[in-house]
Amino acid sequence: MILPAIVLAAGVGSRLRPLTERFAKPLLPIDGRPVLALLLRELAEAGCVSVTLVTGYLAEQVERFAGDGSAFGLSLSTARQAGPHGSADAVVAARATPPYLVLGADTVFASGEIGRFLRAFEHSDAVGAIAVRRCANADPGRNGVGVIDGLVERVHATGSSFAGAPLWAVGAAVAAVIETLPGERPFELATAFQQAIDAGERVAAIEIEPTRDLTAPIDLLLENFLYLSSL
Repeated sequence: MILPAIVLAAGVGSRLRPLTERFAKPLLPIDGRPVLALLLRELAEAGCVSVTLVTGYLAEQVERFAGDGSAFGLSLSTARQAGPHGSADAVVAARATPPYLVLGADTVFASGEIGRFLRAFEHSDAVGAIAVRRCANADPGRNGVGVIDGLVERVHATGSSFAGAPLWAVGAAVAAVIETLPGERPFELATAFQQAIDAGERVAAIEIEPTRDLTAPIDLLLENFLYLSSL
């Protein structure tokens, strides 16, 4: 199964200020290369060669870097989100036909993990999937995911040993919920997935290897230390 992908690159990256006052968060480096470049190449390796890049904050900077995607082995189009109205709103802006993948533009996945996630979803009978990472203490207020027998029970769960990662597979049933979410903003993908689960739909929890993320300014040094040491 080869799915199109929606890459969410509209966020401000407020926790990375002052770095993001001049540079879009997806263009900050890990191992000396922009995070977005690493992600787009990984998508190409997974066979997801049709990509919609959703931009917002510093949109022209991000769009200029990505171009038409040919430098990364992709066919890339762009869509602009009108404001910081949440991840589900960004997906609506992309106007994609399900099934499709959705990814955050500020995370680097281990080599081959996007393709493995895609194959796991393909071989499930689920209407969608959420990538999860095993951790000692998931943050129950933000990204702890309740998992039972490989299925998501609660998108936000207290005391879970799994944390969510910004990688989702969206089938037609979940996409239909996204399209019908109320106009109150912001609205998030988590809301759509939970509504689908509450309606009796099966959403797979697919465990992936640890990811690399830039969350705070110190992460820029930590995630580039080995690269800088080798220069």
